[in-house]
Order: sequence, then C-alpha cells, then structure tokens
Amino acid sequence: MNQVAFITRHAPHGTAHGREGLDAVLATSALTEELALFFIEDGVYQLLDNQQPDGIGQRHYAPTFRLLELYDIEQVYVCAEALRERGLTQERLLIPVTVLERDRLTARWLDFPTRIMF
Repeated sequence: MNQVAFITRHAPHGTAHGREGLDAVLATSALTEELALFFIEDGVYQLLDNQQPDGIGQRHYAPTFRLLELYDIEQVYVCAEALRERGLTQERLLIPVTVLERDRLTARWLDFPTRIMF
C-alpha cells in the first residue's frame, strides 16, 4: 500500500466510525508512502473545534487529530459543500485543512489506488 486515501463521512459521536477511522489512519501512516484524509458529508463534524462529548457519555478523541502532523499526514481535505450545508467555516476546524469543491475533492481521492471509507 503505497498510496492510501481515508474518506470520513460519519459524524464523530453515536458510532465508533470516527474514532476507529482515526486509529486506522495513524496506524497506516507508518506503512505507506503517501496518505491523505478526506472529510465529506457529516464527517466534517469530526474536525469541529470545541466539541463537548462528555455530556453524552462519549470519549473526546477530536484532539487526536492534532497528531496528524507528527505522523507526517499533511494531506487533509475537506469538502467545501459539506461545510456550507452545515453552516460551518474552515475557521471553526481544529486543524489546518485544504478545502476543495466536491468535483476537485473527488478527483483528488481518485488519485489514490487504495481508498478506505469510514
């Protein structure tokens, strides 16, 4: 696996998709030459700053996204349309990202021969 794209489309709480996806991204980073992370649909909520999941009995794993840079994961893309539809802006996200329109985002993830969706 030289090039892997992880595509995150689920909200951060209510299921284990987000937490398990992030764990998989960090583990896979040691095995690949190029890794990118894409946030689409409700997946954009995973990067929302100031989450308070303790009130619903969930573990607060969002700060772990700040470790991406330490793992040399620098390609983090967010769907512009998903942000707009949810009334979010790039400034509300907890890490720096590249915001792309849906067609450019899709074209970019198609550059990766291995794509894993969470």
